[in-house]
Amino acid sequence: MIRNKPVPRHTLLLFLFQNDTIFAKNDTIDAMVKAQLTKRQNFILQVIDTLERASNQKILEKVSADFDKASRITVVRDLNSLLKKKLIKKSGEGRGVVYIANVPVLKRNFDENAYFAKAPDEREFKKERLNFDKSSIWENLFSAKEIEHVNSLTKQYQKRFSKYNPAQIKQELERITIEFSWKSSHIEGNTYTLLDTERLIKEHKEAKGKTHEEAVMILNHKKALEYVWANPKDFRTISVRKIEDLHSLISADLAIAKGLRRRGVGIIGTAYKPLDNIFQIGEALESLCKLVNGLGDPFLKALVAVSGISYIQPFEDGNKRTSRLIGNALLAAHNYCPLSYRSADEAEYKKAIILFYEQHSLAMFKKMFIEQYEFAVNNYFL
Repeated sequence: MIRNKPVPRHTLLLFLFQNDTIFAKNDTIDAMVKAQLTKRQNFILQVIDTLERASNQKILEKVSADFDKASRITVVRDLNSLLKKKLIKKSGEGRGVVYIANVPVLKRNFDENAYFAKAPDEREFKKERLNFDKSSIWENLFSAKEIEHVNSLTKQYQKRFSKYNPAQIKQELERITIEFSWKSSHIEGNTYTLLDTERLIKEHKEAKGKTHEEAVMILNHKKALEYVWANPKDFRTISVRKIEDLHSLISADLAIAKGLRRRGVGIIGTAYKPLDNIFQIGEALESLCKLVNGLGDPFLKALVAVSGISYIQPFEDGNKRTSRLIGNALLAAHNYCPLSYRSADEAEYKKAIILFYEQHSLAMFKKMFIEQYEFAVNNYFL
């Protein structure tokens, strides 16, 4: 167990708490996931995962139709290789044999180029809802190497942060606020440039040729982040009320209904349909909050909160913006460096979250989340 050193008290960001970093270290599955596979074997693994129980004939049909013309012998050879690597398991006998994926759903890797080469309505995706009640499927999300890397970055950040005075902290938080407000808005289609955003936040001047709504979206990010910076210890734990409060700030004056969603909602780029019943939405959000609060590691808390809120889509609009704010609130509350997402590719971000919606795989989003944390530590509070 690694105990992070406390950071001194100051007036802007109350990083007051020590934190126990707890991860269940189980790299056996990670090693299996990272085993060298051919593109066809990766495709077969994805077919088995999506179908959950796949016969030889169904796998052969899928490979021949969607990947390449392969003989039955070739497919059987690939299946035997996947069995040997323990990435799949076999059930039944004779013609009743089916194959089942043997990798935890959240860790399953996909060939993103092949996956997104298909149109949204052509992709097969998991119909069963993701369960936020089972903490066991979330606890082993990071490998030991990833844990070590994140902990090392966090120590670097905390050591540097402890040497900053209040004026320097204010200046650096303003920089993160500007860059986060720009990028988070940009992911949602806002056309402001980073320089436009800086001028808007610092000088309160809207950019020419841009809509007023775009300026409001950015300024709402600023207000919400300033609230987080001023009240970090409030987010040591999260609740439906706290998520709604941040959503209220991020959606102010944007003609977005307040409170939990009361109707269905569609998402561009995917056939995935979130829950459409307000009571079920509330229950799912409550389960997510309980899950996040029960996890031991702050970085894992943030990742699960960001992805979980995006998946549930509890509000009419502004869900991903709210999720990124909650993620930063959790990181700040536990003395971790907040993310600006400045170097994130918008298209890759959307692909990663859609892959989570459709296949429940967090592999791509997790990789991006770690990269953004690395970027943040290497670029802020230097």
